[in-house]
Amino acid sequence: MTTSATAKRPQPAPPGRPYYLPVGNEEAVFEAAYHQGLSIVLKGPTGCGKTRFVEAMAHRLGRPLITVACHDDLTTADLVGRYLLRGGDTEWVDGPLTRAVREGAICYLDEVVEARQDTTVVLHPLADHRRELPIERLGVTLAAAPGFGLVVSYNPGYQSVLKDLKDSTRQRLVAIEFSFPAPDLEQRIVSREAGVDEATAALLVRLAGAIRRLETSGLREVSSTRVLVATGRLIAAGLDPRAAAVAAIAGPLTDDPAITRGLIEMIDVYLGTPGA
Repeated sequence: MTTSATAKRPQPAPPGRPYYLPVGNEEAVFEAAYHQGLSIVLKGPTGCGKTRFVEAMAHRLGRPLITVACHDDLTTADLVGRYLLRGGDTEWVDGPLTRAVREGAICYLDEVVEARQDTTVVLHPLADHRRELPIERLGVTLAAAPGFGLVVSYNPGYQSVLKDLKDSTRQRLVAIEFSFPAPDLEQRIVSREAGVDEATAALLVRLAGAIRRLETSGLREVSSTRVLVATGRLIAAGLDPRAAAVAAIAGPLTDDPAITRGLIEMIDVYLGTPGA
């Protein structure tokens, strides 16, 4: 089967909990909402740890996790399921949302605003008190199995009239706000995840802080914790820190030559030039 939904089949929680450092009360809010059968929306900038947080909470709660990467072409059938021809026979194949409902997994829709609003409407009966999934093609309505949870996320910086959650969807969700960690926490995260020493991690975090303070319309995104980890991993692999930062920070953040030059100048200030 070929489907436009990028989904992972539910797997048992790994033996070790995914690394996540709480920055507020997000764990308590998530757990309380989950146990009350409430659906959750995670809001925050790209690369600040939303996906890692969901992975950590699924492990903490002992539930399998199904992740769907949302996009413009995602259809209701991609989420719910469709009939397919197999060996000359027509058979129904569940989509990732239906599998989660049947198996009591946590279903995580990453960047949900990328999906069309007529697709996300299918979430409404699951996200309110009914906790049901109507499947029109089968003529059935599935009650969510015990343990089922619905979590969606998006980056508020990408909101527009065309890409936003309907108000009727928003009011069915408990919101948890995310931002980048405080410098000391981010330093610990980068050091552990990238395998670099604390001093190197501290330099990368200071560089990120300077970039995040920039005021320029040409920079749609700032340096996230994710790109700092990628930079650290390049350094751990033996790449010069400046070259690593140019490749993993300046390169992904912009294609504008002038802004790229400015970022590289900042990298030189914080990480130094080769041979300096």
